[in-house]
Amino acid sequence: MGLSRRLLLGAMGAVGWAASAQAQSTVEPKRDADHGGTDPGPRDPIRDAENPDVINPPKTDHGTLPNLKFSFSDSHIRQGTGGWTRQVTARELAASDTIAGVNMRLNAGGVRELHWHKEVEWSYMIKGNARLTAIDQDGRVFIDDVTEGDLWYFPSGIPHSIQGLGPDGCEFLLIFDSPHFDEDSTFLLSDWFKHTPPEVLAKNFSVAQDLFKNLPDPDDLYIFKAPIPQAGLQDSHKMASAKPVPRTFKHSMLQQKPITMPGGNVRITDSSIFPASEKIAAALVEVDPGGMRELHWHPNTSEWQYYLQGEARMGVFGSSGQARTFNYRAGDVGLVPFAMGHYIENTGKEKLRFLEVFASSYYADLSLNQWLALTPKELVQDHMHFDDKVIAALRQGKQPVVMGL
Repeated sequence: MGLSRRLLLGAMGAVGWAASAQAQSTVEPKRDADHGGTDPGPRDPIRDAENPDVINPPKTDHGTLPNLKFSFSDSHIRQGTGGWTRQVTARELAASDTIAGVNMRLNAGGVRELHWHKEVEWSYMIKGNARLTAIDQDGRVFIDDVTEGDLWYFPSGIPHSIQGLGPDGCEFLLIFDSPHFDEDSTFLLSDWFKHTPPEVLAKNFSVAQDLFKNLPDPDDLYIFKAPIPQAGLQDSHKMASAKPVPRTFKHSMLQQKPITMPGGNVRITDSSIFPASEKIAAALVEVDPGGMRELHWHPNTSEWQYYLQGEARMGVFGSSGQARTFNYRAGDVGLVPFAMGHYIENTGKEKLRFLEVFASSYYADLSLNQWLALTPKELVQDHMHFDDKVIAALRQGKQPVVMGL
């Protein structure tokens, strides 16, 4: 493990965030007597209270960075007899240039019908249990069950299915390596049958043509209700001659030993740990109340976030005097464009949990603290006019706490 990973959460801990009056009452776009003013309306006070640092941004915010937040609660939900699905793509979050996300719920027995994509599919199981099936281009089989904290990864073009198990099905996050992915552009088994001439189907499967006269409407499937499969994996589900895929499409992220730092921990999963995941890397970050994910940036690609629990604020530095602050809570999607500096604070009373997802085979980050600690002292002082106490703190791998209330 490299130094950057050891310092990944090094700035977390007793940083704390003072919950000001603006977060506890009506938020006004007024920083002080000389800046801003009240908003007499019309307005949405509930929405405003969820975004205090957007309504009344820190004085360090500047410029016109794009919107870097979208909530799944604002996404259209497509319902089926077996569950529902909704998505956040570049259509909803225009700044997202590498990734699209889908949130899906399958009831017990609910099936996401047999299908495939042009894009790779990566997933994190949020709640419940599901059964996965797939085959690869050499006819090798993958059948396995996944539960909370598990990942799966299907390369582009690999046909697969997902089915919710008992007692209450499942909910999961899907990630695709294209910002313009659309669930409606999936290659569906029923759709292909419906749009192939019956005589061609008969010739292909060497059966009578009239056997295909009652094909289902693709709109009736997609996510549909089916019997709950038997508990455990049954040998009868596999063809006797089929071999398993050489690299499993499943990984238990939550079972990884976390990297623990003052104020929180992280689990990092990329192709070095989950070899099948060749195009998606991720980190599951947990931040204690009062903790902070330190000032850092990613040198390889943009960061797509999904907030699983708690409340947070993120400040993003976009160079050229550009900076903007956003507030997040469970169910929100966040975005950090490629190479932009940022921090993430836990602003709530419970543990903050979120996923960082990257369209890359590997995870990489650079810590501001680490950079300064490994740069000659005199050069840092010439730049920033730090005194020796600050330099000493940097050398010890600690970030000085400076609170501006």
